[in-house]
Amino acid sequence: MSEYLPVLIYLGMTVAFAVVSLGVAALLRPSRPGPDKLANYECGAEPIGQAWIQFPVGFYLVALVFIVFDALAVFLFPWALALRPLGLTAFVPMLVFLLIIALGWLYAYREGILEWK
Repeated sequence: MSEYLPVLIYLGMTVAFAVVSLGVAALLRPSRPGPDKLANYECGAEPIGQAWIQFPVGFYLVALVFIVFDALAVFLFPWALALRPLGLTAFVPMLVFLLIIALGWLYAYREGILEWK
């Protein structure tokens, strides 16, 4: 338990910082809702037509692929820091992990998800 104490303290400080920051921002921000603040706008121009349009599915596919690979890339940083003391026992599983990521990227590429139409 004592080895996880710094992690728990860091987690507690992170949550406390987030809560305090949002609380202070809610107290200090000006609250002036008016017709101009509540109106829709895009680039200062009046909107024309419906605001609810269908986006091409390519937007969502690219976003999902980005989120998946971005979330998996987070695991590379702790591995890089612990690689030297752990040696080959940490290197081989990460190669397998990177191979799986590369296969996922290859699948997405072959399916045409990464091509912008």
